[in-house]
Amino acid sequence: MQLERSREFSRQFLDWVRGKGKVLIVAHDNPDPDSLAGAAALKHLLLKTTGQEAVIAYGGMIGRGENRTMAIELEIDAVHFDRVDVDQFQVICMVDTQPGTGNNSFPDNRPVHLVIDHHPRREATDTCRWVDVREDYGASATILLEYLLANDVSFGTRLATILFYAIKSETQDLGRDWVRADREAYLYLLPLANNRILYRVTHPKVPRDYYFSYNRAIENSRIYDDLLVFNLYRVDNADIVAEMADFLLRMEGVELVLGMGHDGTDVFLSLRTSQPEINAGSLIRTLMADLGTAGGHHTTAGGQIRDYPDSQTALRKLERRLTRRLQEALDHRPVKGRRLIS
Repeated sequence: MQLERSREFSRQFLDWVRGKGKVLIVAHDNPDPDSLAGAAALKHLLLKTTGQEAVIAYGGMIGRGENRTMAIELEIDAVHFDRVDVDQFQVICMVDTQPGTGNNSFPDNRPVHLVIDHHPRREATDTCRWVDVREDYGASATILLEYLLANDVSFGTRLATILFYAIKSETQDLGRDWVRADREAYLYLLPLANNRILYRVTHPKVPRDYYFSYNRAIENSRIYDDLLVFNLYRVDNADIVAEMADFLLRMEGVELVLGMGHDGTDVFLSLRTSQPEINAGSLIRTLMADLGTAGGHHTTAGGQIRDYPDSQTALRKLERRLTRRLQEALDHRPVKGRRLIS
């Protein structure tokens, strides 16, 4: 772990934050474990070093079963943006997201003071006062753990568990997109995490609609050589698109999966690949160039198209358009898709 780098940066921004008033920590919409863990760790760090209380806010919803269970079991205190008056906060922080990414609900015309992230750095981030973006890291939680250790801030089992689960889920148990710092953080947190809570988080009870999503994903999947594209059409939460993409990537012969779903207002996309020569983050930005916002890492990526028509015709048209772009971007011959199940 890069404790010296983390010590220098964190102490500088903590000195700057001290005494400035109320702090808002922005997680990304439909937050995943890494976003929630990073935000919770930053809130704890601020409280223990500067004495300032911080509010964690997110847009969308915590939809995935594991994430909901984690938020409940680990008592993560986060509120929806509908309940936040941005004018009341003097310091704005973003964790696991950045200005201009399109995946958070913070107003674009407001200043952001601190950004901590492991996704590719955005141009809008250059306007922020304090920036620690480590694109090589597998998880933002690793960066926040370094801050805690570098400042000798003690923390309990709950925070250790959420940080561990964030690194575990973000890197798929150190199976993808990780560096030495992530492994060191993983091993440091492993004996501190609560195994009973981890079991309940990784084996959550899910509603009946959850299985309908599997059915829709399978029925609406089309295969183009080693590419698989699926369309869930209407979804209750955006997380299910990513979950189905992970599930379908396991299919034999499939090397890349693109999935989409509409939540009634916006379209959400997930891209997954097992091909090491493909950068999913770069690829999805190419696909979404004039449609919306997107970003990600080497093997996982996501995107959003805001205010898209909520009709099967429009969504089917979008699916065909993105499929053509995907084939062109990968220099694949334009073949007709075949159904996963006829």
